[in-house]
Amino acid sequence: MSGWTDAHCHLQERYLSGDEAVREDVTATLDRAAAAGVDRIVVIGTDETTSREAIALVDDTVHSVELFATIGLHPHDAVQGTGPIAALAATRHPRIVGIGECGLDYFYEHSPRDSQRQAFAEQIHLAHDFDLALVIHARDAWADLFEVLSSEGVPPRTVIHCFTGGPAEADGCLELGCDISISGVVTFKNATDVRDAVHHVPLDRLHVETDSPFLAPVPHRGRTNEPALVVTVGTFIAELLDIPQEELRSVTRSNTARLFGLSA
Repeated sequence: MSGWTDAHCHLQERYLSGDEAVREDVTATLDRAAAAGVDRIVVIGTDETTSREAIALVDDTVHSVELFATIGLHPHDAVQGTGPIAALAATRHPRIVGIGECGLDYFYEHSPRDSQRQAFAEQIHLAHDFDLALVIHARDAWADLFEVLSSEGVPPRTVIHCFTGGPAEADGCLELGCDISISGVVTFKNATDVRDAVHHVPLDRLHVETDSPFLAPVPHRGRTNEPALVVTVGTFIAELLDIPQEELRSVTRSNTARLFGLSA
């Protein structure tokens, strides 16, 4: 079944190294995605280097799978400052479709909380200023996340990626106008809250992603994740919601196209 979209992955890792083996691996990964029925992938930046890599990847790759890029500063690296991301946004590159992954992560706190909040607020403004989607990372920081979004204003096209909260957190995101993207975490044995939350998300606000190379879904735990496995995630969610797989595929493709301003 063709037409699946992976709304969030990190396919670009090491891409600017110049290593031909890396480029061959990217091509092989895209071949497997296409064979699985995935024809659109959004490659997510998390700092200046990976954002530039994402742009280079979507510029350089000729394949049947469509590739688009986002640029952003992950909360882990918030102390680096958002200046380079703002400069990349100012280029208005046609394949840049979003700001982020940005947000708050109080589980690891690799950057101080005040630095995370400042970097997050600045990237919210970039999404507003350049009319781009906002891609949010949220972990153990829901109260502050909602506070920053409320104070800065939620961009019209905003998504909480790799959602790991429960029904209450899902309701809070939806009330603020955010979409919700579900990764392979939903298949994990201990992810009961996430599965419960999925039932709270209207179909027209739902996305599917891999977050690859991380978080391979069951039954592929322990291997490197990749965009082809978004089909596994989507199939699981369709069964969870008791709807046809084709319906889930179609609606999530349409939602992600709307989110990132892509053709239907």
